Amino acid sequence: MNRSRELSRNRLFSAFSVILIVVCVLSVLSACGNKEKSGSSDEPISIALSPWPGWFMWYLVEEKGFFEKHGVNVKLEWFPVYSDSLQALATGKVDANSQTLSDTLPAASKGIKLKAVLVNDNSNGGDAIVSKPDIGSVKELKGKTVATELGTVDHLLLLTALEQNGLGEGDINYVNMTVNDAGPAFIAGNTDASVLWEPFQTKAVKEGKGKILFSSKETPGLIPDLLVFRESVVKDRSDDVQKIVDAWFEALEYFKANETESIEIMAKRAETTPEDFKLGLESIKLFSKEDNVNAFGQREELTSLSFTGKKTAEFLKKLDMISEIPDVDALLEPKFVQKAAGE
Repeated sequence: MNRSRELSRNRLFSAFSVILIVVCVLSVLSACGNKEKSGSSDEPISIALSPWPGWFMWYLVEEKGFFEKHGVNVKLEWFPVYSDSLQALATGKVDANSQTLSDTLPAASKGIKLKAVLVNDNSNGGDAIVSKPDIGSVKELKGKTVATELGTVDHLLLLTALEQNGLGEGDINYVNMTVNDAGPAFIAGNTDASVLWEPFQTKAVKEGKGKILFSSKETPGLIPDLLVFRESVVKDRSDDVQKIVDAWFEALEYFKANETESIEIMAKRAETTPEDFKLGLESIKLFSKEDNVNAFGQREELTSLSFTGKKTAEFLKKLDMISEIPDVDALLEPKFVQKAAGE
């Protein structure tokens, strides 16, 4: 009889223990759920970036501790080949990527859910056709060997330049080559011209004794450079996305107040001299909070992301670079820059 009571007590204790464990587990899960709903997490957000003057600013954000200051865990992922970073975002290997608007459209046209949350800069000469000195105009590219990577923003710039001068891709000897290869190919004399972005552009002009034949200065608004997230990350971790945007803008303010130090930090990451890196920065326009709010606005001009995106999508479809025109406005998420600007 005593043994029976002892067994009953043990069973009661065991049952109570199980209930207590279940309650604790549910409490933890509930806390996790509330944390996710708040849009914040301790898990690192991975941001990919490639060789481009404006995107090296992310290293300034990291170096000066602005991610930590704003309470967000970020891991920067370096991709020497830009097109590899596009693929990484499209396949979910990274949470976000530094990429152009035109290079965001192909993935969106295939149904990949993305959100552009920030304009880092606009190319203002940072993308260019670098040619041999004896080529006097874009029209003189006819029959010449020109290299750039198929489907990228510099391919779009090349096609735009040709179209503006009454030529098409069939009028040149087009060679599909990454920017990492197109620059050295020009320097080695294997191409008559290569379409390059900074810092490859400056190096090709110097070492290949080339010249700028046509640049993004002549197509203002055509090449906006963005921070693009996978849509799921924006939904699940909106607070962290806001912190990243805020950290970016703080780095911009730091850059303005401490330009020499900032350029030295970024030049080291770019493996170039501060002098050459400064030249690269001069070929872009870094976008302030106000510039960002303006870019996300709806207007019938190239300074509007919506307008530029739609025009670019039509252009890409005409060239069979995308099969369907995506909903450009669905790609754009202005709330983060609006909040940063106090709107």
